[in-house]
Amino acid sequence: MSEFTYLGEFYFSQLLSLPVFDASGKKVGQVRDMVVTWDSVSPKVAGIKIVRHSQDVVPVSSIDQIDSKGLHLNSAFPSGNVIPLSADQLYISRWLLDKQIIDLSGSKLVRVNDITLSWVEHDGEKQLILRAVDIGVRGLFRRLGLESFATRWENKFVGWQYIKPLENRTSSLQLNLNEKLSQLHPADIADILEQIDYKHRADIMETLGNRRVIEALSEVDLDTQVEIIGQMDAERASDILEEMPPDEAADILGEMPEEKSQGLLQLMASDDAAEVRDLMQYEDDTAGALMTTEFVSLSSHLSAEQAIGRIRELAPRAETVYYVYVTDEIDRLLGVLSLRELIVAAPDTPLANIMHTNIVSVQPDEDHDSIADIFNKYGLLALPVTDAQNQILGIITVDDVLEILLPEKSKSDPYSWFSFARRVATGRKR
Repeated sequence: MSEFTYLGEFYFSQLLSLPVFDASGKKVGQVRDMVVTWDSVSPKVAGIKIVRHSQDVVPVSSIDQIDSKGLHLNSAFPSGNVIPLSADQLYISRWLLDKQIIDLSGSKLVRVNDITLSWVEHDGEKQLILRAVDIGVRGLFRRLGLESFATRWENKFVGWQYIKPLENRTSSLQLNLNEKLSQLHPADIADILEQIDYKHRADIMETLGNRRVIEALSEVDLDTQVEIIGQMDAERASDILEEMPPDEAADILGEMPEEKSQGLLQLMASDDAAEVRDLMQYEDDTAGALMTTEFVSLSSHLSAEQAIGRIRELAPRAETVYYVYVTDEIDRLLGVLSLRELIVAAPDTPLANIMHTNIVSVQPDEDHDSIADIFNKYGLLALPVTDAQNQILGIITVDDVLEILLPEKSKSDPYSWFSFARRVATGRKR
């Protein structure tokens, strides 16, 4: 049975610059850095750098004791107890401290301010094991020697089991994100995506399913959407564009080089690609460019009960179901009613008897200002777009209008009016 003895807990900042004594008590240097070997479980200190202009280190096996006075070796120095730095080892100060990681609880990038180490003895072998990184304000004050001024702040740690080994010595530290990231609100994922570089964006996209990617994309600005889709392999990018609301897919493809956008359209299902191509024909700043073709339209001959059953089938493909649009056999718009009006109606009531025929709508060439005025005047959540024959082409939702009126930075703020309106319009919860 293996024996395990806990010898102490230290912060790296507390050990840095401590004197190092050999077995006779003679000072032979000071802790200038520590060298880490990172296996699949946790990083361990392999050696201590104690001489300024040398890559040789003292192996951990040569350390007899660690206390507030310094590190005490179990032999003379340097007779036989120094080893060269190997290619797979990292210096803590140079490669781990001040690296950025993602703080999932706050949906932001944070810096590694300090590192906790456990001093243990396992089957007679002494080891220094890196247990956690300190990302809190208190850790930063501790490194500056001012921890007494930061006692009101709690230590904030991230365990090494959640951190991926560095791919190279210029990388940022990465968290093992799969499970935790998928639980974040899309707006929080968007915050992270907008803070990190393109390579780590791609890594995060790999950890998320298509549905979560689409939800997160809806919360970032158009330039970032184009960047992210452009970085994906063509097959996955086309799959995601197929599942996105057609108006959003059209916006993204419209900002890409023509060769790239046409290539992605060719990979999409023909029906989805045709919808997106139709939307891409409209001029910017018009109702046609703003509208989505995902809405619920029903025949006037249906009863309220039949309509509710049909909505259950159609709702997953619609951007919003707060309004139901009533059409004839050639898609001419006859009336509109709210979902509430449909639910409270007697089951056998025909839609023709409960729909409103005084319909507010716009034509596809209507400009943004006019559209915004209509939303404001009538307090609408969605506005139908019709052609000259009164055939319904699509709908504009309130979040699309607010995206134009409000600053772009409010898009990824989960507490902004824009994000609130998007959640109302799409039926998504915080």
